[in-house]
Amino acid sequence: MNEMGVQPAAVPVPQEPGLSQWQRVANTFVAPQKTFEDIQRGNRSWWLPLIISALFTYILFGGIMQRIGIQQVLDNAIRMNPRAAERLAQATPEQRELNNRINVDVIEGDFIGNPVLGIAVIAILSAGLLGTINFVFGGKATYGSIFAVLYYASLPQLVKALMGTIVIYFIAPESFDINNFAPTNLGAFLDPVDTNRALYALATSMDAVTIWTLVLLSMGAAMVAGVKRTSGYIAVFGWWAIFVLIRVGWAAAMG
Repeated sequence: MNEMGVQPAAVPVPQEPGLSQWQRVANTFVAPQKTFEDIQRGNRSWWLPLIISALFTYILFGGIMQRIGIQQVLDNAIRMNPRAAERLAQATPEQRELNNRINVDVIEGDFIGNPVLGIAVIAILSAGLLGTINFVFGGKATYGSIFAVLYYASLPQLVKALMGTIVIYFIAPESFDINNFAPTNLGAFLDPVDTNRALYALATSMDAVTIWTLVLLSMGAAMVAGVKRTSGYIAVFGWWAIFVLIRVGWAAAMG
C-alpha cells in the first residue's frame, strides 16, 4: 500500500494511429466501419474523395463531349420530355435559339462546376442529417463528422460514373439520357417517352448505387453520432423516401 494515500499515475492508453485518406477511401469499399471509426476519432479530411469524384466526373464529361456532344445531349433531353418538346415547338425561332444556347451553357457549366456544386449539396445535406440524427435520435455528431461521412459514403457514385463512361461508347448517341446515364436502376430498362412519368421516376429512384451509398451513410452517421445503427437507417432512408415521394409526385403532376 502506498504511504500517504498517493495513487500511482495512470498509464496512458496508446491511441490507435489514424488512417490515411487513401486508406479511408479504400476501406469505404471493403471495410467501411474502419473508415467511419477513423472519422469518429476526429480524422475528418475529405479533400481526397472530392478530388477523385471530380476526376471521374471530368472523365465522364470528356466521354460525353467526344462521343455524344452537348447539343445531342440537349436534343435527347427535350425529345424524352414530351411537355418540354411541346413548349419548344410553340416558341418562336428566336426563342428556341436563345433557349438552346442557355441550356447548352447550363449543361456545360454543371459539369465544369461539379466539384463546387457538390460541396454545396453536401453542405446542405449534412445540415439536414445532423439535425435529424442529433435532435430526433439523441446523437452527438458534429457537423464536420457528418460532412466527412457524406463525402466518403458518396464514393460508390464513382462506379456509376465509370459505368456511364463505358456505356457511352456502346450506345447510339441518340439514346443517351443525361438524367440516367448508367444502367444501375430499373428505369434504365424502360422507355422514358412511353413509360408513365411517375412510374419512370420511381423506377430510376430504385438505383443500386444510390442504395449502396445510403447504406454507407446510415452506418457512418450512426457511428459518428453514437446512436444505434437502426437510427441511422431510419434517418437516412426516411429522408430518401421523402425525396422519392416528392420526385414521383412532381413527375405525376407534370406528366
